[in-house]
Amino acid sequence: MHKNKSVSLGSLFLAVAFLFSTITMGCAVRGSYRVYDPEYHDYHRWNHSEVVYYQRWEVETHRRDEDFRRRSRDEQNEYWNWRHHHEGDRDHH
Repeated sequence: MHKNKSVSLGSLFLAVAFLFSTITMGCAVRGSYRVYDPEYHDYHRWNHSEVVYYQRWEVETHRRDEDFRRRSRDEQNEYWNWRHHHEGDRDHH
């Protein structure tokens, strides 16, 4: 009886681990999306690399931490302007 409990517990653990990894991979895919920059007429993939730039912009311009999509159109344009002037900053990518 003790052996059946440990096998069941092991199977449950594997199922939970599989489910967790599937859910987190799905979040990573949904976390990436395209954002249009109306000033420069181009698209940017909003992913980890863009988030690094965005967080740097928030710090350098003394802004509060806020989701980009919730910012005013003026602030979004300020970000894109800043971002295009920092294209070559590979150490922040």
